[in-house]
Amino acid sequence: MAALSNLLNLPEGDKTARGLLHTPQEIAQQPATWESTFGRFQNRHTVIREFLREAGVSGDPRQRPTVFLLGAGTSDYIGRTLTHLLRRLWQCEVVAVPTTDLLTHFEESLLPQRRYLWISFSRSGDSPESVAVLERALNTHPDIHHLIVSCNAEGRMVRDTAGKDQVLSVCLDDKVNDRGLAMTSSFSNMVVFGQCMAHAENPGEYEKVFRQLVGAGKNFLNTAADCAAELANGGYSKACFVGSGALRGVANESALKLLEMTAGKTLTMSESTLGLRHGPMAALDDETLFVCFLSGDGRTQKYEADLLEEIGRKHLVRTRVVVGCEATPRLAAFSEHLLTPANALTVADEYRAPVDVMFGQALGLFFSLRWGLKPDCPSPNGAITRVVQNVSIYA
Repeated sequence: MAALSNLLNLPEGDKTARGLLHTPQEIAQQPATWESTFGRFQNRHTVIREFLREAGVSGDPRQRPTVFLLGAGTSDYIGRTLTHLLRRLWQCEVVAVPTTDLLTHFEESLLPQRRYLWISFSRSGDSPESVAVLERALNTHPDIHHLIVSCNAEGRMVRDTAGKDQVLSVCLDDKVNDRGLAMTSSFSNMVVFGQCMAHAENPGEYEKVFRQLVGAGKNFLNTAADCAAELANGGYSKACFVGSGALRGVANESALKLLEMTAGKTLTMSESTLGLRHGPMAALDDETLFVCFLSGDGRTQKYEADLLEEIGRKHLVRTRVVVGCEATPRLAAFSEHLLTPANALTVADEYRAPVDVMFGQALGLFFSLRWGLKPDCPSPNGAITRVVQNVSIYA
């Protein structure tokens, strides 16, 4: 882990001066902190399972609730990575709804006489849009069940709902309440907790998957950081991320990490694998880094391999990076970098987000340094902040 360990081993004064006091450590700590998050779920498993049962998740299939996965920015992308898994295991409709949309179109998003469970994800618990839609729902739709997952026990979403009926709050370890601007370990840990909740009726089934994720995360971090450090020297001004199904959420989050940690100096976009051809491919050029989060599903992978081959045949980009579970000769021929964990990861795509996203995070870190920015606070003009501010809420 030479590239990342070099940053972690800097003297404290250098870290502070270069804006590296938090972000490298918050990226590096992830596999270890997943253990803590899994332990927190185990400790509260009975309470969470009973709350989900009360909300109707495991009841009569015809009476199960519509589940909204709520968050803003990165917290919204947590929901996007979990939608497919929760829908499959809970056998009910699950929709990722950004609170930034829900705030402006609240009533239009709800259908009368429908049962709802809202699961809110928030690192700080203080995002103004998320706080506002939660308050409105509690005041106007008291029948909605709310499960809040946050990294900050002092945030308003947790503090202001204490003791309220039909609300359950879960706070993760304060260690994953990232101090840097960009959400890194908070993202992956809330995803892990969401995966735990998906298996609330059978947690032992998830533990087998979880152990694979921890092992893969520990050895993939080395590969991801070293490759990202090398690519940061490539002079790319743009990056395009694609993924299919749950991995599209990883593409979304990776694009955001690189964009915000370079203060927009690296322009990014994300799209589904098949959606790229429908217009967005026009943006690809020799200054674009192309990253494909490759599906482990054989049928889906064929579409992705075709896209990679086409991009290479047309010479649309200089560099193609494939992040996947295992290497194959065909994929190696269609990419300049093929990144996989040292030990093959055999879990479904729905579980891979915590591992795969570390490459996007590492790109953000090393590209930020390449642009001469401070990764902990990469927005010198204050365009973005750790917690969104100055949002007026209107009745």
